[in-house]
Order: sequence, then C-alpha cells, then structure tokens
Amino acid sequence: MNDESFVVLSILTILIAVVAFLYSSVGHAGASGFIAVMSLMGMTPEAIRPSALSLNILVATITFIQFYRAGHFSWKLFWPFAVLAIPMAFIGGFLKLPSELLKPIVGCVLLFSAYRFFVRASDDPEAVSCPAEVALATGGALGLLAGLTGTGGGIFLTPLLLWNRWSRVKKAAAVSALFILCNSVSGLAGHIISTKTLPTTAIPLLVAAAVGGSTGAYLGSKKLPTTTIKRLLAAVLVIAGLKLTMNW
Repeated sequence: MNDESFVVLSILTILIAVVAFLYSSVGHAGASGFIAVMSLMGMTPEAIRPSALSLNILVATITFIQFYRAGHFSWKLFWPFAVLAIPMAFIGGFLKLPSELLKPIVGCVLLFSAYRFFVRASDDPEAVSCPAEVALATGGALGLLAGLTGTGGGIFLTPLLLWNRWSRVKKAAAVSALFILCNSVSGLAGHIISTKTLPTTAIPLLVAAAVGGSTGAYLGSKKLPTTTIKRLLAAVLVIAGLKLTMNW
C-alpha cells in the first residue's frame, strides 16, 4: 500500500466510525452514510454497494442487541412491518427504475422529516396502535423502497413510526434496527445471487464500524435523552437526504 492509499484508507476509516456512531445512536445502521462517504472517497459503485450492506449488517446487529438489552424492543410492533418488507427488499434490489427521478423525491421527503424533528425534538407522546393491515402494506412499500435505494429501510420507517405516533422514540429505534438488519441481509443475498461473488470489506472499516456502532448504540439505548436522539435523527436524515438528492 502506497502513502496515498494509506491516507485515503485512514480518512475513510475515521468517517465510517463517525457515521456508525451517529446512526447507531438513533437505531440505524448507516447505509446511506456509508455510501456517501465511500462515494466521496472515490470507491467504485461495484465495491460500494456490497461493502455498505456488509457494514450495515454489522452495525445493525450491534445496535439491535444494545436496544433489545435496554428493553426497548417490541415484537408486536416489529413483525407486521417486517413480514412483507424482507421479500420486497430482495425484489427492489433487482428492479431497475430511473434513480434520477426516484432518489431526489425520497431525499426531499427525508430533508423535510429532518426539519420536523429539529423543531419538535422534545415531543415524545404516548403511542397509539397501528392497524395490522396498514403495517403490512407500509412495510412492503418500505422494503421495496429500501431495495431500490440501497438502504436498510430504517431511514424511512423511524420517521413514519414517530409521525403517526405508532411508537415512542427509543422503541422506534429498536424496531428500526432489526428492520434494517433483516432488509440488509435480504439485499446482500440478492447481490450475491445476482453477481455470484462474495463481498470483501477492508478489516479497518469493519473495526471502525464496530467501535463506532457499539459506542453510539450504547449511548442511544441507555444514556441519551429523547430530545438528543431526535436531534441526532434529524442529522442522520439530513445526511441521507443530501445523499439521495445530490446522488452521491
């Protein structure tokens, strides 16, 4: 490895750790952030997608474990959203839609969500039940969107849960973490079947993601207040929204 490659890898490793910390603190894994920083550092699209999914699976696993241990997870809330999302994420990865049309629209929605969470960061009302049929249809749509955009889908699920008051903040984070994990495994399986190749990710990036993800998930599940988590979530949505609108 020459000096230039070493510098690039070092910078990328630091950025991966920061993204993993920021996203995991709100129950996410960081796919959109990983894709953004890897694109900015000049990685090829062929290498970015499987690497981002691999890092996503690692951070989502760590994040889910931390939030689950802290008692925030609800199977009753999770399964109606997940049951159709997982196969639809697999299908979404195979579909070829004009990303120049889809991604800016989704990005603008995420940026608007970020604005809402900045101005209403202290609001965490009691949750109301989501009808099962609504959750099934919504989960399927979000899974398809996750496959089309190359993310785990939590970036869409969490704002939806909070907007509709179907969950409080930390429960939404816990549910989103497992939602992301399942969709990322499904998406990576689709990639492997499609390309007949296994992903390879640099060890320093995996270590950075594990360290950043563990720290962020621990603080998010046990230490950070709701207001702080909502503001961090808004920052995550800004990163994801800019990534989609600017096509990083």
